[in-house]
Amino acid sequence: MDVTLAQLTAIMPYAKNRASVFLAPLNAAMVEFEINTPLRVAAFLAQVGHESGQLKYVKEIASGEAYEKRRDLGNIEPGWGIRFLGRGLIQITGYYNYCAAMVKLDLDCVTHPELLELPVNACRVSAWWWADKGLNQLADVGTEDSFLRITKKINGGTNGWEDRLALYRKARGVLKC
Repeated sequence: MDVTLAQLTAIMPYAKNRASVFLAPLNAAMVEFEINTPLRVAAFLAQVGHESGQLKYVKEIASGEAYEKRRDLGNIEPGWGIRFLGRGLIQITGYYNYCAAMVKLDLDCVTHPELLELPVNACRVSAWWWADKGLNQLADVGTEDSFLRITKKINGGTNGWEDRLALYRKARGVLKC
């Protein structure tokens, strides 16, 4: 299902002119990674809306120093926390995720991490990561509890829960699901 510009801006009113830049890449990425039902789209757009500041950020605001020496992310070399900080609309993080994205998307984001900041790639990497982590199936449940589980998979906790939930409720209303 394609989202219209009117729907996207209704869900993310602060996206303003950025919505038109991201609309086609978002729709293409959602088709590619089977985010193709109203419940899946609502959950995905709500999480993307929160993580990206309503399409404002495709790169984490923090420096990435907090990810230095995070072996669980594959950041074993000095500077890798900064090099592989969160990028994309969901802001994937760490060497391991960048390597997996490089293979799945046929995109050399390990050598050129900044490629994940381009709208098409920011959308594709986020939709790939979403599908790869089984979030379509969680979104299919369609409850706020399942949405909380999605939040924990993306964030590792409940950071920004109220905003995420408000975006989810808005998206469900706009998409009538």
